[in-house]
Amino acid sequence: MGRLFSLIVMMGLAYGGLYLYYGVAMKQAIEQQVADRGLSTLEVERIDYGPLAPLTSETRISATVTYRGAEATLDIRVLGHPIFSDEIRVELDGLQALRLRIGSGE
Repeated sequence: MGRLFSLIVMMGLAYGGLYLYYGVAMKQAIEQQVADRGLSTLEVERIDYGPLAPLTSETRISATVTYRGAEATLDIRVLGHPIFSDEIRVELDGLQALRLRIGSGE
Protein backbone atom coordinates (compact mmCIF):
# COMPACT_ATOMS: atom_id res chain seq x y z
CA MET A 1 0.00 0.00 0.00
CA GLY A 2 2.84 2.36 0.87
CA ARG A 3 4.58 1.78 -2.47
CA LEU A 4 1.40 2.42 -4.41
CA PHE A 5 0.85 5.68 -2.54
CA SER A 6 4.47 6.71 -3.19
CA LEU A 7 4.05 5.91 -6.89
CA ILE A 8 0.86 7.99 -7.08
CA VAL A 9 2.57 10.92 -5.34
CA MET A 10 5.59 10.68 -7.67
CA MET A 11 3.36 10.58 -10.76
CA GLY A 12 1.38 13.56 -9.46
CA LEU A 13 4.55 15.58 -8.91
CA ALA A 14 5.87 14.64 -12.35
CA TYR A 15 2.60 15.65 -14.03
CA GLY A 16 2.46 18.88 -12.01
CA GLY A 17 5.93 19.79 -13.22
CA LEU A 18 5.02 18.95 -16.80
CA TYR A 19 1.83 21.04 -16.52
CA LEU A 20 3.71 24.10 -15.23
CA TYR A 21 6.54 23.77 -17.75
CA TYR A 22 4.00 23.42 -20.57
CA GLY A 23 2.63 26.87 -19.71
CA VAL A 24 6.10 28.40 -19.78
CA ALA A 25 6.93 26.71 -23.09
CA MET A 26 3.63 27.84 -24.65
CA LYS A 27 4.18 31.44 -23.54
CA GLN A 28 7.66 31.41 -25.09
CA ALA A 29 6.34 29.87 -28.32
CA ILE A 30 3.60 32.49 -28.66
CA GLU A 31 6.01 35.33 -27.87
CA GLN A 32 8.39 33.98 -30.52
CA GLN A 33 5.58 33.77 -33.11
CA VAL A 34 4.53 37.34 -32.31
CA ALA A 35 8.11 38.63 -32.52
CA ASP A 36 8.63 36.84 -35.86
CA ARG A 37 5.70 38.82 -37.25
CA GLY A 38 7.14 42.15 -36.12
CA LEU A 39 4.80 42.69 -33.16
CA SER A 40 7.46 42.62 -30.43
CA THR A 41 5.66 45.34 -28.42
CA LEU A 42 2.72 42.97 -27.91
CA GLU A 43 3.05 41.30 -24.49
CA VAL A 44 1.67 37.89 -23.56
CA GLU A 45 0.25 38.30 -20.05
CA ARG A 46 -1.39 34.95 -19.33
CA ILE A 47 -1.92 31.53 -20.89
CA ASP A 48 -4.94 29.36 -19.97
CA TYR A 49 -5.20 25.72 -21.00
CA GLY A 50 -7.02 22.60 -19.90
CA PRO A 51 -5.67 19.98 -17.51
CA LEU A 52 -5.04 17.46 -20.30
CA ALA A 53 -3.30 19.91 -22.68
CA PRO A 54 0.25 18.74 -21.82
CA LEU A 55 -0.68 15.19 -22.83
CA THR A 56 -1.87 15.93 -26.37
CA SER A 57 -0.18 17.19 -29.52
CA GLU A 58 -3.20 19.24 -30.64
CA THR A 59 -4.94 21.57 -28.20
CA ARG A 60 -6.72 24.88 -27.85
CA ILE A 61 -5.53 27.51 -25.40
CA SER A 62 -6.46 31.07 -24.46
CA ALA A 63 -3.84 33.80 -24.32
CA THR A 64 -4.31 37.25 -22.83
CA VAL A 65 -2.17 39.82 -24.65
CA THR A 66 -1.68 43.55 -24.13
CA TYR A 67 -0.59 46.34 -26.40
CA ARG A 68 -0.40 49.84 -24.89
CA GLY A 69 -3.96 50.53 -23.68
CA ALA A 70 -5.62 47.50 -25.22
CA GLU A 71 -5.99 44.00 -23.83
CA ALA A 72 -7.33 41.05 -25.80
CA THR A 73 -8.04 37.42 -25.07
CA LEU A 74 -7.29 35.18 -28.03
CA ASP A 75 -8.29 31.61 -28.78
CA ILE A 76 -5.25 29.80 -30.15
CA ARG A 77 -4.96 26.36 -31.70
CA VAL A 78 -1.63 24.59 -31.15
CA LEU A 79 -0.51 21.75 -33.41
CA GLY A 80 2.49 19.85 -32.08
CA HIS A 81 3.84 19.72 -28.55
CA PRO A 82 6.06 22.60 -27.35
CA ILE A 83 8.12 20.30 -25.12
CA PHE A 84 8.37 17.04 -27.06
CA SER A 85 8.14 18.23 -30.70
CA ASP A 86 10.81 19.96 -32.73
CA GLU A 87 8.27 22.05 -34.58
CA ILE A 88 4.91 23.43 -33.51
CA ARG A 89 2.31 25.46 -35.35
CA VAL A 90 0.39 28.19 -33.53
CA GLU A 91 -2.81 29.36 -35.24
CA LEU A 92 -5.09 32.19 -34.19
CA ASP A 93 -8.54 30.66 -33.82
CA GLY A 94 -10.55 33.68 -32.69
CA LEU A 95 -10.94 36.69 -30.45
CA GLN A 96 -12.76 36.18 -27.14
CA ALA A 97 -12.64 39.69 -25.71
CA LEU A 98 -11.14 43.11 -26.41
CA ARG A 99 -10.80 45.68 -23.63
CA LEU A 100 -9.62 49.25 -24.14
CA ARG A 101 -8.45 51.65 -21.45
CA ILE A 102 -9.03 55.29 -22.31
CA GLY A 103 -7.55 58.03 -20.16
CA SER A 104 -6.11 55.69 -17.55
CA GLY A 105 -3.46 58.20 -16.52
CA GLU A 106 -0.47 56.05 -17.44
